[in-house]
Amino acid sequence: MVAIGCVLGCSLVLMAQGFYSAADDVVELNPSNFNREVLQSDSLWLIEFYAPWCGHCQSLTADWKKTATALKGIVKVGAVDADQHKSLGGQYGVRGFPSIKIFGANKNKPDDYQGGRSSQAIVDGALNTLRTLVKDRMSGSGGGGGGGGSKKNVVELTDDNFDRLVLDSGEVWLVEFFAPWCGHCKSLEPEWAAAASAVKEQTKDKVHLGAVDATVHQGLASRYGIRGFPTIKIFKKGEEPEDYQGGRIRGDIIARALDLFSDNAAPPELLEILNADVLKKTCEDYQLCVIAVLPHILDTGAAGRNSYLEVMMKMAEKYKKKMWGWLWTEAGAQMELEASLGIGGFGYPAMTAINARKMKFALLKGSFSETGIHEFLRDLSVGRGSTATVGGGALPKINSVDAWDGKDGELPVVDDYDLSDVDLDDDIGKEEL
Repeated sequence: MVAIGCVLGCSLVLMAQGFYSAADDVVELNPSNFNREVLQSDSLWLIEFYAPWCGHCQSLTADWKKTATALKGIVKVGAVDADQHKSLGGQYGVRGFPSIKIFGANKNKPDDYQGGRSSQAIVDGALNTLRTLVKDRMSGSGGGGGGGGSKKNVVELTDDNFDRLVLDSGEVWLVEFFAPWCGHCKSLEPEWAAAASAVKEQTKDKVHLGAVDATVHQGLASRYGIRGFPTIKIFKKGEEPEDYQGGRIRGDIIARALDLFSDNAAPPELLEILNADVLKKTCEDYQLCVIAVLPHILDTGAAGRNSYLEVMMKMAEKYKKKMWGWLWTEAGAQMELEASLGIGGFGYPAMTAINARKMKFALLKGSFSETGIHEFLRDLSVGRGSTATVGGGALPKINSVDAWDGKDGELPVVDDYDLSDVDLDDDIGKEEL
């Protein structure tokens, strides 16, 4: 969930200590206690991910405390300083502040809270979610809490299948070498299983977690110099395996896996808006879609247009870890889209970023350059900037157009008229003033 609009301005005390204390009913969460308090809990949790410098977060503090007090003993209310604990924020896709997430039956897949930010609205939303959770449990369709992952998502690796599944796949693998009698391995097992489920889902099955029983498959253990248990190694295409140096709780494992996914992912494709499906799919599949409206081809020629597209592709590469969608269109080709975003038929090239779930957008105010766009996107990624509602509250009608052929534009051909037989009498059509 992207919250755009936080401004700088917070005391050093707040930055150092956060917004909440032991005297509040808000549970302060961090990587050390998140697993125990939230993921292994049967309770419904509302959790705010905030940054101390964020103005909207500061405004929410009083209502969040009131919410926690009102729901005490009914729904757990927590808060994470995601500026300090970036691994937790990254694990749950937090891109702006404040972000509120609901951890219900499936703790590995929290829901975004989309309601109002008053204490009354938040309490009402929590109670509605609680009613749904109780009904699901009574009908037998709801989960029983916990938050452990399924072992089926941990791939069992052996001497026979290791090369084929891991080395020949071209994908990223985190592989645990374990011994069944090892106490630390037993402690890691539920964390590894939960991480495997989350990573499979969040990377669309592009990063894998596997496990090797090193007491059985001693050839593999010998090949990779395994001397103690558990040992975790990272395998990437064309590279020597490296030792995993992170924490052994699911949050740390997931965060590292997502970093590996982003580092090895190709930059997102830059698509021309040719029809409604392109816009709809991109903006609905990604948390944010970045759209450029470029000058008409007659104004720039192919060289000029390609220079703008090159800037966009560089920014898509720079921000690929955000997993945003990237689109462009020609000025005048999608007038209803321009009108809904307040671009208004002038000032090209223009750029906007849309959160389709909230139907909010922000406009690039600086230059259409690497520096200007970087500043614009950097502010969005940390929750700064100003937003407006998409005109009409929905994605507008999109025209179907032909793809740009990569060439310079051509002026339309105008038929020549022979005027030799036309009587141009100066008196015709004249009127006295």
